[in-house]
Amino acid sequence: MDAMKIGIVGCAGRMGRMLVGQVLATDGVDLAGGTEQPGSEFAGRDLALLAGHAEAGIAIGDDTRTLFEACDTVIDFTVPAATAEHARLAGETGTALIVGTTGLEAAHQDTIRQTAGQVPVVQAANFSVGVNILLGLCQQAAATLGDDYDIEVVEMHHRHKVDAPSGTALALGEAAAAGRGVDLAEVSERVRDGHTGPRKTGDIGFATLRGGDVAGDHTVIFAGEGERLELTHKAGNRVVFASGAVRAALWTAGRPPGLYSMQDILAPGS
Repeated sequence: MDAMKIGIVGCAGRMGRMLVGQVLATDGVDLAGGTEQPGSEFAGRDLALLAGHAEAGIAIGDDTRTLFEACDTVIDFTVPAATAEHARLAGETGTALIVGTTGLEAAHQDTIRQTAGQVPVVQAANFSVGVNILLGLCQQAAATLGDDYDIEVVEMHHRHKVDAPSGTALALGEAAAAGRGVDLAEVSERVRDGHTGPRKTGDIGFATLRGGDVAGDHTVIFAGEGERLELTHKAGNRVVFASGAVRAALWTAGRPPGLYSMQDILAPGS
């Protein structure tokens, strides 16, 4: 069986470099290439060397269509507008797509869904195996404890993260809302400032922290009378996200078109 050819868009960013390194370290895959925006200072530099590995003779390019045409699967942890364009290219070139971009708007998500009708797309707010187990635990706890327990989602990330709350925090909120059988949009409380009055029963609150180089900390708090349950995941580095994304890429081999999640990949027998 031929090795899967994987490409990385946004390859010079922090996550992009981590993904490049993970592909190079994974058996059964070949690093097909990586791209950055036209005019990038990284254009033409060796892709593996930039990621801290031995020179591989693969120059960073800016022609995204050419990259998609050369790959079996492309991994995308970029920005919403770019991800929507990459999804369109994936559909046109028949390339599987792994989407880790967060902060997507409805129009971006619509494009991804359309692409999933043509090729396999794996989308996750977080590709860490631990976080995806946490999602299931969060939904189970919310369903069991009910409205007698107030739910708060607390997340912290590095100072460079641009969207808030994080995609993972929102996914945890969605899991809690699903456990209670409610729509998160109707019970979400994201801003508290000034005289806010008492907490509304059934609300799911979010607190956002930013600073330093934190890869990603998430805690879901279930606060009841006389006791508090806290479910926490802390990522020590981005390797856990990169390894999950490459695992997802390998999983797409031979899969029919569809919009998949990490829950599909982690399912028994998958």
